Formats: sequence, structure tokens, C-alpha cells
Amino acid sequence: MVVSPPHSVRLKYLSLGVLVLQTTSLVLTMRYSRTLKEDGPRYLASSAVVSAELLKILICTLLVFKENNFSGRLLKEEIVNKPVETMKLAIPAGIYTLQNNLLYVALSNLDAATYQVTYQLKILTTALFSISMLGKRLGFYQWLSLLFLMAGVTLVQWPTKSEGGPEQKILSAGSRFVGLMAVLMACVSSGFAGVYFEKILKETKQSVWVRNIQLGVFSFVFGLVGMIVYDGQMVREFGMFQGYNTVTCTVVALQALGGLVVAVVIKYADNILKGFAASLSIIVSSLISYFLLEDFNPTCVFFLGAGLVIAATFLYSKERKPASGSAIKV
Repeated sequence: MVVSPPHSVRLKYLSLGVLVLQTTSLVLTMRYSRTLKEDGPRYLASSAVVSAELLKILICTLLVFKENNFSGRLLKEEIVNKPVETMKLAIPAGIYTLQNNLLYVALSNLDAATYQVTYQLKILTTALFSISMLGKRLGFYQWLSLLFLMAGVTLVQWPTKSEGGPEQKILSAGSRFVGLMAVLMACVSSGFAGVYFEKILKETKQSVWVRNIQLGVFSFVFGLVGMIVYDGQMVREFGMFQGYNTVTCTVVALQALGGLVVAVVIKYADNILKGFAASLSIIVSSLISYFLLEDFNPTCVFFLGAGLVIAATFLYSKERKPASGSAIKV
């Protein structure tokens, strides 16, 4: 079916809105869930990661069944009968599982606005891995954008005067350092795993949904092992779903839908609109963090750094052509 130009434009901006809503909602609800004071034990980040992967597998399986007239033959042919192809997803799955756990650590120690801006460093890591692994070349505007990006993130992390005694300052600085290290490690893992996944997608003709099922199965296994190793005692004592509430379930649902939303959005939205979505998400997260969560005190240095990061997202998209038939997992 041929999509008319006006309808195509509506789909572009609808996909833009969906991407901004999903990205902003995930960051803010995840931050809120990690700072919410309540009776009893807090939910385990490792449990949330496992639950999100399980939900993603179920959604992708339903989509594959729907596309194949509710027949399971395709899943058997592409997953069970091709073990070598399936095993290729073990590496990015393990890295994505680590990344998802790191994001919970980051948002437990950083406000949503600072996290959003700093996490844009994944543009830099993805670019560097694309050059080394896929042989891609960057244009002048893209190299310039990476310089803007590094400068902007540096300014956002620039130390500012904080209120309170010396002990509070030390704890705050330590917590911020842990959050920053978690974001940086997540950026590196996101860049490598994203490029690795893109390379696999380009080398095969398998459905995006099938690939996401393969990725999800390995991520689920790795996440389950990690949960048992690091939180086994808490799980045995209070159960896997300890501390779960409406907010926690929302976080799990948003995390599961995240990669699927981007996979659908990429069909309609070009790179400029995706950069615009990232910029809008930073602005909205900053406003909500300041007015509602009240965990963010903006400074002139932060605004300058955020402005450079937003400019970098547009510059990086300037010379890039829209990708066709590829997917990004976030």
C-alpha cells in the first residue's frame, strides 16, 4: 500500500511524539521509582530487567504469530533449526543486560536531566564503534557534533557549590560519581552492542521481531543468572517481585516497549526527527525534574552544556541518511 505524502508526514510526527513520550516517561518513572520512599524492601533492579525481557519476548512472539497467520513454523525454522545464527545474539544480549542494570544504578544516583544529557554520549561511542566495526566514515558536521557533545557533557558534569555540611557534600559527590560511572559504562556497552546488532541485522534477512526474540531469550537468561548471583538472598527472603507496585510495573512495561517503539519509529522518522526527539526529551525531563520531582537545580553551566548536547544531536544527523531496514535497541 502506497502511503500518501500528507499521511506520511502525520506518521512522522506521530512517531516523533511517541518516541519523546516513551523516552521521557521511562527515564522519569525509573528515577521516581528509585527515589520513592515506601515501607518494606525496594524492588530489585535485576528483577525489573528480567521482567522487562520476558514481557518483550511475549510481545515479539505475538507479533511473529500474527504476521505468520498464528503459525509457529517460522520460530522453529529461524531459532531452533539455526542454532549458530541464534548464538550470535548471545554477545549483545549479555551486554544489553549489563547496560539495563547500569541504567538503574545511574538513575538511583543522578537526577533525570543530568542522566538524559550524559547518556547522549552513546552517540560518540556508537560512532566510534561504527567506524571500527562497520567501516563507516563520518563527515565534517558529524565530527564537529562529537566535539560539541563531549564539551556539553563535560559542562553538565561540572562541579557546582552544594548546600549542607561536609559529610553531605562527600556523600553527594560519591553518589554522583557512581551515577556518572554507570552512565559512561552504559554508553560504551550501548555503542558496542548496538553496532554489533546492526551488523548482524545487515548480514541476515531475518525478521526484526525474530531477532528481538533471540536477543530477549539470552538477555532473560543472563538477567536471571545475574539476579540469582547478586540478589539471590533477597529473592529467597522476600521473593522476586518484592516491592512491585504500579510505578514499578509501568517502568517494566516502558523498558520492554522501548526497543520495539524505536524499531517501529525508524520506519517513518528520519535522523533529524530522532535527534529532535532526543532534544525534546532532555528539555521535558529537565522541566519535570525541576517542577515535580524537585531533585534538579539547574545552573547556567548546565544550560550551556545541555544546549551544546542538543546542538550536537542535530549536527550529527545533518549528513546521515535515513537507515532502511535496520533496528536499534535501546
